[in-house]
Amino acid sequence: MDLARAHGLSAQAIRNYERAGVIPPAGRTPSGYRIYTGDHVGALAAYLGLIPGYGHATAGEIMRAVLRDDVDAALALIDAAHVQSRRDRDTVAAVAAALVEAPAGPSADRPLPVGVLAHRLGLTPATLRKWERAGILTPERSKGARVYSPDDVRDAELAHLLRRGGYLLDHIATVIEQVRAAGGPGPLAASIEQWRERLTARGRAMLTGSARLAEFLERTDAAPPVGVTGGAADRGDQYGKSR
Repeated sequence: MDLARAHGLSAQAIRNYERAGVIPPAGRTPSGYRIYTGDHVGALAAYLGLIPGYGHATAGEIMRAVLRDDVDAALALIDAAHVQSRRDRDTVAAVAAALVEAPAGPSADRPLPVGVLAHRLGLTPATLRKWERAGILTPERSKGARVYSPDDVRDAELAHLLRRGGYLLDHIATVIEQVRAAGGPGPLAASIEQWRERLTARGRAMLTGSARLAEFLERTDAAPPVGVTGGAADRGDQYGKSR
């Protein structure tokens, strides 16, 4: 099938995409062969273009919204993905900024009780408890009292730096999670540039995918909604046939 070959796909993959609703339903010849037109070409190009930047799940949701003629819902999904991308960029910037001031090694050599840590940071114990509820700190308990390990103290100091920079608690929690996953500020600092490169690649892929979708929307703007009777299957040049 020409439609599949153009994208290095199998005929079964095209049928699966049709079944999943990410390309329009195919028309049929009297003998039962599927008929693919230019609308299918555009929809497939849009879907495959969206995947690298938005992921399979969101790309599928976007295309299904477009094909049911709900462009506003599709654009809302795109907007949400860009908001998340901006949040990811802010997180990278926050981590990088915090690591500049972060101590090279543990700043405490023994566990600290909540009062001592609060005094050390110039905060109140209530503030530290609030950070715990936000997922920023995870102290252990000793006889019912909170005890902060050296890693907890490091996380509290990073959180304090970010809070002074105006970051919200849920954003700080994301940063601290990245620090913990990397095994501390040192290993995380080494991966910051790679993290930025991945975000840049994804951002460019989002632009490309959006452009492919825009091309498909321009094609269908002046015609009946894709996928309705008398619509996609009857419109445009025939592109190929398949069982």
